[in-house]
Order: sequence, then structure tokens, then C-alpha cells
Amino acid sequence: MKNLITKAKVNMWKALISVKSVLSDRSGSGMIDLAINIMISVVLGALVLAGLYLLFGSTVLPMLSEKIKAIFNYQG
Repeated sequence: MKNLITKAKVNMWKALISVKSVLSDRSGSGMIDLAINIMISVVLGALVLAGLYLLFGSTVLPMLSEKIKAIFNYQG
């Protein structure tokens, strides 16, 4: 039982030291990478949305409206 408590204390101190070192790190390289990834994601998302808008606006919606008119304009 004493050995288990000692192991738990050692593991707790290891975790505390690793958390303390991460929090005291002031390099900022992780933040720059994160900001660049977010900017790339926003730009790619905008491009995809613009492409979908063009596709639906010029191809899908006019074709859909023509088909709906053809369905309700049945001459049979």
C-alpha cells in the first residue's frame, strides 16, 4: 500500500512538472501554426462556398425550376 501511494505521488509530481513547463513556455510557435491553420481553413471554406453558390445559382436551380414547371404543365 505504501508503494502504491509513493508511485501515485511520483506520477503526480511528474504531471505537475510537465504542465508547469508547458504553461511557462513562451515561444509562441504553436499559436502561429494554429493561426495559419485557421486562416487556411477560412479561405478554403470560402472558396468551397463560392463554388457551391455558383454551381447552384447557374446550373442546379434553373434546371430544377424547369423540371418543376414541366411537371405541373402536363398536357396529357
